[in-house]
Amino acid sequence: MNGDDLDEYESKLELSLYREYKDVVSMFSHVVETERRFYLANHVQLETKSANGRTWFELELRDAWVWDMYRPARFVSHVRVVTFKDVNVEQLSHPEKWDELSGPEQPSDHPSDHPSDQPSDQTPDQPSGPPA
Repeated sequence: MNGDDLDEYESKLELSLYREYKDVVSMFSHVVETERRFYLANHVQLETKSANGRTWFELELRDAWVWDMYRPARFVSHVRVVTFKDVNVEQLSHPEKWDELSGPEQPSDHPSDHPSDQPSDQTPDQPSGPPA
């Protein structure tokens, strides 16, 4: 296997992972980013700890999905992460899911649902990494 074959293989894996992400993202309520991994989860508990002048984060996730193209099973029931680096936790909004539940009369707060608020000659910024 040469370098081009390896690049093609990894590109196919990443595209497959992205497609899987798009299929499963609506099943989760939170996005969690650490320095090593990207997760989707339905339960997130984050604790900040410190001792001897050092601060770290302990993160517990339940009912989660892991963005990792080399992992054969990406759905996990429980994840515990301990890190000294930044942790980003975001609650996902699924406007399409809420619109179905609340009916068409409910106004949406999601910016992409208000095209008149965005200049017509600009496109919204694309996030880096996996989309949330």
